[in-house]
Amino acid sequence: MGRLTRDPEVRYSQGERSMAITRYTLAVDRRGRRSQNQDSEQQTADFIPCVAFDRAGEFAEKYFHQGMRVLVSGRIQTGSYTNRDGQRVYTTEVIVDDQEFADSRNASAGDGNGYQQPYQPASRPAPSSAIGDGFMNIPDGVEDEGLPFN
Repeated sequence: MGRLTRDPEVRYSQGERSMAITRYTLAVDRRGRRSQNQDSEQQTADFIPCVAFDRAGEFAEKYFHQGMRVLVSGRIQTGSYTNRDGQRVYTTEVIVDDQEFADSRNASAGDGNGYQQPYQPASRPAPSSAIGDGFMNIPDGVEDEGLPFN
């Protein structure tokens, strides 16, 4: 799960039946990592290149946008090629099997400037029958035998 670093890029394959090939990169926060300086808690992230094919690629192109938080599952694919300078370049990417939104539509709407507000769960109101210690009053007429504890 991570946030898109930019809008997905789509290209279509050549041939009898053209197929969407969509690429995007997810910034995925690392868990439990701390910087060398213990006073500052700097969050680090990995940037995971993802490739979605055919309908999944068309879906990503249409609905995914920069800053949006998405959840993907798939397989890791490694490869290599020789660049223009004659150097061997190794690649690793996720071939997407499944992808979905990780935030609600309202949470992913952002502020219009590409910045996404972090998810804030709504605070739950206290039950009206709660007493000062946080426990609920048991209404009169309820038998203690029906409760799961003594």
